[in-house]
Amino acid sequence: MGKDYYIFSNGGIKRKDNTIYFEDEDQIKKGLPIENVERIHLFGEIDLNTKFFNYISQYSVLVNFYNYYGFYSGTYYPRKKNVSGMLVVKQASFYSDLDNRLVLAKSFIDSAIHHILRNLRRHERVPVELIERIKLERENVKSAKDVQTLMGAEGRARKNYYDCFKYILKNDFGFTNRNRRPPKDPLNALISFGNSIIYTAILGELYQTQLDPTISFLHEPSTKRFSLILDISEIFKPLIIDSIIFSSINNKVIGDKDFSINEGVCFLNEDGKKKFLIEFEKKMATTIKHRKLNRNISYRGLIKLECYKLIKHLIEDEKYKPLKAWW
Repeated sequence: MGKDYYIFSNGGIKRKDNTIYFEDEDQIKKGLPIENVERIHLFGEIDLNTKFFNYISQYSVLVNFYNYYGFYSGTYYPRKKNVSGMLVVKQASFYSDLDNRLVLAKSFIDSAIHHILRNLRRHERVPVELIERIKLERENVKSAKDVQTLMGAEGRARKNYYDCFKYILKNDFGFTNRNRRPPKDPLNALISFGNSIIYTAILGELYQTQLDPTISFLHEPSTKRFSLILDISEIFKPLIIDSIIFSSINNKVIGDKDFSINEGVCFLNEDGKKKFLIEFEKKMATTIKHRKLNRNISYRGLIKLECYKLIKHLIEDEKYKPLKAWW
């Protein structure tokens, strides 16, 4: 399995012989062994050329781009080698059938709320009333007759979840509401950055499968976005990103000095991004004993497993049961 490489400096990436290397503005070079590279994340201003893209395409390396604030801009996505027209047709037919679509959409949200409640149960200061409200919305999710009603219940559950953050977080972190475009305070900036990172992680795993990332079930498929990533991310945002946020703030891994504000936009500075990514990579490499597979599997492996479970459901081999952490 290849590694993720995060580049923050300005410079350029080029191919040389059978490898690629990054050269910063001081002309200091660092080799990136192509056989060990799975994804490259670019946060700085980087010069790239077609020779580089042609070469990494042979190795199916994805390149993720982030803007000045560290928020996801897009991905260079090499032509997929693992494709299946039959699966794409199946995927589209499940989207087109309201009942089939609703089953999958409910699964994603039920898993999300399961992990939200799991997070809250670990913090005794969270009022029982807020937890009960979220449980009520979980029942509304199960009884929803259409995706719009389902999304409404999910939105209310998440609002109650965010209302719990002030009881979980220490060191004067908190917010009054979730704001995204742009984030206006450190906690919103942290959530937005974490979501960007989990989106690219899911895209990387989806790319290795025959799934079409543009055909989704909970979120409406649209132009210019990989909406299936948004579906799957509902499962993993509370399980991975939120748990990293809670521990990073409460253990003082990340603090006020790790944020900057520019033209009303709050964002993680370079030190803050690096600290978060260290915690993210630790989390993704953490393994648990899978009770069905009877072997250890990493958090990154759980994302890949979720993709393959979805494929089995679409080809009607095995009913999809979303991940619900038991550990």
